[in-house]
Amino acid sequence: MATDTKTKAGAKAAGAPAGAARMTMIQALRSAMDVMLARDPCVVVFGEDVGYFGGVFRCTEGLQAKYGAQRVFDAPISEGGLVGAAVGMGAYGLRPVVEIQFADYFYPASDQIVSEAARLRHRSAGDFTAPITIRMPCGGGIYGGQTHSQSPEALFTHVCGLRTVMPSNPYDAKGLLITAIENNDPVIFLEPKRLYNGPFDGHHERPVVPWSQHPLAEVPEGYYTVPFERARIVRPGADVTVLAYGTMVWVSEAAAAETGIDAEIIDLRSLWPLDLDAIVQSVKKTRRCVVVHEATRTCGFGAELLSLVQEHCFYHLEAPIERVTGWDTPYPHAQEWHYFPGPARVGAALKRTMEP
Repeated sequence: MATDTKTKAGAKAAGAPAGAARMTMIQALRSAMDVMLARDPCVVVFGEDVGYFGGVFRCTEGLQAKYGAQRVFDAPISEGGLVGAAVGMGAYGLRPVVEIQFADYFYPASDQIVSEAARLRHRSAGDFTAPITIRMPCGGGIYGGQTHSQSPEALFTHVCGLRTVMPSNPYDAKGLLITAIENNDPVIFLEPKRLYNGPFDGHHERPVVPWSQHPLAEVPEGYYTVPFERARIVRPGADVTVLAYGTMVWVSEAAAAETGIDAEIIDLRSLWPLDLDAIVQSVKKTRRCVVVHEATRTCGFGAELLSLVQEHCFYHLEAPIERVTGWDTPYPHAQEWHYFPGPARVGAALKRTMEP
């Protein structure tokens, strides 16, 4: 794994703008925490193996050496304890950034997230808040099997008081994480781990493409933010709107290119709060919609997106809304690519929406 020094030197050699560097998503996330630890003495970072070891994916590598063991520290294997401690820290003025090693492990912390963090502002009539950020690597595509591949975003978007975010590239990852840390409400920050080291279009049989070859890897080295509630149009188009986030943004781009359909692809970035205006404006223009996510189908976040499109755009639609998702099964290790919504499945949905 390349170090920051090598990456930044390579970025400058490749002609990155002054004050910017070519970063992987891992390095961009680390840079966000680095910036905020330096900028705000109330920011602390902790979790399982995030201190001396630098995290299982090395997102916090070097931060403990730089800021000390009181600002960046390891915690026991107790997700409920991690989040419970963070709620208390936040109530007394700190801004904790907690890492849950895999999103699949958050379940023991559910009561602290839902009953405490999400409700604290309301139940205290605004006297206390929970300005905590909970980072979770999520999604499949790495042969992690059923306990290292889940996409639980819909469980969080259902909870009033939580903000839920999922970036798809290094630039957004850093800007959104800084926004999350500065936010006074609890933020669930989901990180598609298949995108940590490069964009992934769903073609697992092809060589891995590194972030160093993509313009969205050019990340300012200092402070900047990407606001919540503002989607990004990845690819303008006129035929059909594709609503996606995380890894599925790249899969949808591949599907549009392979089918030749002029799809407008929207990267939601923030799932809740949601940029509903961008969605409605696009669907009213294209008059067709495909929703794509990696999580299981039933009661997935795509069901909410579909309902919103139906509610706000019904009289503009010229075809049924399509939904491409994971299957309603545990994430299978041996049949990963049958479960993973690849470009062939997304492309088939695009074609169905265009049928006369």
